[in-house]
Amino acid sequence: MDIQSIKTKFGIIGNNPLLNKILQIAVQVAVTDMNVLVTGESGVGKEVFSKIIHNNSPRKHNKYIAVNCGAIPEGTIESELFGHVKGAFTNADRDRKGYFAEADKGTIFLDEVGELPLSMQAKLLRVLEQGEFLPVGSSKTIKVDVRVISATNVNLLEAIRKGKFREDLYYRLNQIHISVPPLRERKEDIFLLFRRFAVDMADKYKMPALTLTPQAKQYLINYTWQGNIRQLKNITEQMSVIETNREIDVDTLKSYIPLVESFSLMVNDSLSTEQQDEILMTIIENKRQITKLASEINQLKEIVKNIIASHQPTPLLLAKAAEHEDKQFHEAKECREELNLNLLQLEKRSIIKALELSNSNRKIAADMLGISERTLYRKIKDYDLE
Repeated sequence: MDIQSIKTKFGIIGNNPLLNKILQIAVQVAVTDMNVLVTGESGVGKEVFSKIIHNNSPRKHNKYIAVNCGAIPEGTIESELFGHVKGAFTNADRDRKGYFAEADKGTIFLDEVGELPLSMQAKLLRVLEQGEFLPVGSSKTIKVDVRVISATNVNLLEAIRKGKFREDLYYRLNQIHISVPPLRERKEDIFLLFRRFAVDMADKYKMPALTLTPQAKQYLINYTWQGNIRQLKNITEQMSVIETNREIDVDTLKSYIPLVESFSLMVNDSLSTEQQDEILMTIIENKRQITKLASEINQLKEIVKNIIASHQPTPLLLAKAAEHEDKQFHEAKECREELNLNLLQLEKRSIIKALELSNSNRKIAADMLGISERTLYRKIKDYDLE
């Protein structure tokens, strides 16, 4: 299958040479049984490469199982991966096959593999070297034929140096290495991605698609996009829902970008459109208040400069100008502090709402919020929501 067909089938947008190269590598290694390690920053779309490899391999008619290693609590991860026998622990009322047994003759994708505890790393190494494992509580070895594709945004070599990741496991996983470039290294693809997301939202909600002024387009392309494709998609969707003017200028675009960086828990389609709009409108209104105050301060500074340039200022005049500017500064500071507080409150409310909607099922709640279970556990503890 040629690269363009792969892009069409898996919804990949872009013509960047680095992207084309790693797509070609994925297709070439698909026909082998070699283990593949996919690395890259959060939000670059690492899992799509595991799907490409599986769907172009001789194993494509067997199971493909994706496991987020960072979302499984450490106390249950061994049972999740390798299964358990009846009576192995409290509540183990029946035998259970783990993910590796389920994926026999197929492919298993281990996302966030760098989050695996060292004890699990040893068991994973045994599977890779000998093709066997012991379920929890069992003395009977299970044989499996599984291809392992793993992914991480962690620097595994640094983790090895710190003693947090096994060097022998690293080389077993890393028979083939695919490094997915961050969005800032794919500048020619940024606008193409924006346009696709804008059109998708327009089709979904029956509205005109967003467009960008030339200045906004240039700002979009030059921005660093620390959250990569996921961040770009979030911002495009927000603007599509909220902005009535369908042509986005550079100031409007700038007003959205810090929101994703500051407000980490952006809800997805699991919450209603009305709930999402309520959260986004509150954040954006606060942001606009800050922008307005900052503009007033800059205007005041210009007035003071002009007065000083054209007149010999009296001490009284300077004192009044300083007093006015100081007042405006404190108003802006208070508004910023209020925004930070609002963001924390909104984050807490989003967590509570997700837990309510999921009947306190933390896995479902984490999926609704678009975060890992571990992050959700930490947030619950931080906000004292136990």
